[in-house]
Amino acid sequence: MAPLTAENVLAKLRSLSTHQGISILKLSEPISTAVTQLQDPHQRTSDISTSSLDATTPSSLEADLTHYRELFAKLRFSYVEQVTKEKFIRAIVGDPPLIVSPQENVDLEKENLEAKATLKALKTEVADMVTELEEKAKELSRKHERVQLETVKLEELPGKISELESAIAGLKKAQAVGLNPNPEFNLPLVKTLDLVESKKRERAELDRQLEQLQSQVPRKKKELDRLQAELLPLETKRQNSMAAAKEARRRKEAALGGVEDDLEERGRWFRTAEAGLKQVLEMKS
Repeated sequence: MAPLTAENVLAKLRSLSTHQGISILKLSEPISTAVTQLQDPHQRTSDISTSSLDATTPSSLEADLTHYRELFAKLRFSYVEQVTKEKFIRAIVGDPPLIVSPQENVDLEKENLEAKATLKALKTEVADMVTELEEKAKELSRKHERVQLETVKLEELPGKISELESAIAGLKKAQAVGLNPNPEFNLPLVKTLDLVESKKRERAELDRQLEQLQSQVPRKKKELDRLQAELLPLETKRQNSMAAAKEARRRKEAALGGVEDDLEERGRWFRTAEAGLKQVLEMKS
């Protein structure tokens, strides 16, 4: 027995499709062909039956079924009427004429009632059978569509299997020659799964820490805004102090002694204050 592979299954499905003709719509072809052969070329046909021969669909088949049921109902009525007229005329013109007694009418009526009851039971049975067949037909249609989809997927499997086999061969070759410097890629399956679980736990821990840090972002942003607001007047004072120091240095260079010594002392004091402010700001940050 040949091994069960994707290629064998696909070949078997193609063989079934080719030889058996798996098609639901092909069931209507014999009826359509027979109707076409029996029709007189000069005889007028209905629009429903003509359109159904051109393109057979479930809707057109349902319309044809309704159309033929109406035609058979009319034909049955005409047949019963014709047979009744023929029997009546033969009974009148027969020699001797056929005379029916009231008892025979009663017996015939009784037989008709029994026949009607039997016919009604048979109609009910046929209706149930038709309903069951319709359900089975719908189920077969769904299975047929599912088989078609699975066949398409199965046709793609050999290519994917070849790609995976090539990838596996490449990995085995790389592992054999030792081209991968990372020892984690050479671990067996059990240790690889354990390593994957460990990495997953580490990632979960990092995600948790990241979530905590993200929750602290608004508070840190508010604190940063407050520090920037406090820093603005200090920066203004620092710039003023630097400007005053530069002015004091300029005056000292321009003239010696006098009030310029006082400005130099003020400059030293401003520089000291500036250094103290910088230390305070660094401690707060």
